[in-house]
Amino acid sequence: QVQLVESGGGLVQPGGSLRLSCAASGSIFSIYAMGWYRQAPGKRRELVAAITSGGRTNYADSVKGQFTISRENARSTVYLQMASLKPEDTAVYYCNADRDLRVVITAQFDSWGQGTQVTVSS
Repeated sequence: QVQLVESGGGLVQPGGSLRLSCAASGSIFSIYAMGWYRQAPGKRRELVAAITSGGRTNYADSVKGQFTISRENARSTVYLQMASLKPEDTAVYYCNADRDLRVVITAQFDSWGQGTQVTVSS
């Protein structure tokens, strides 16, 4: 099982950018599909972006063209580059992983990490 730690969140003004990182340990990172998720206050957690072990990507419609997911297997890290941020992007962002992409897409995980808070506000 892989252990994950999210970082990189913070307070940013509307229109700004942030890059989130998710560092993995404990297993062979390169074989895992990875996902970034977010949960805003009062809302359900949702998939933002996913990347397969082979590098294919998938995005929620709400962030297409705005967010970019990438992975660096040598560093066992997945990134979420966020641009043109809006107040509605404010949420706690989580990453998670599974060898089965369907699990990543449907977010059928038993546990989640602490996440990293992203606040978009002037």
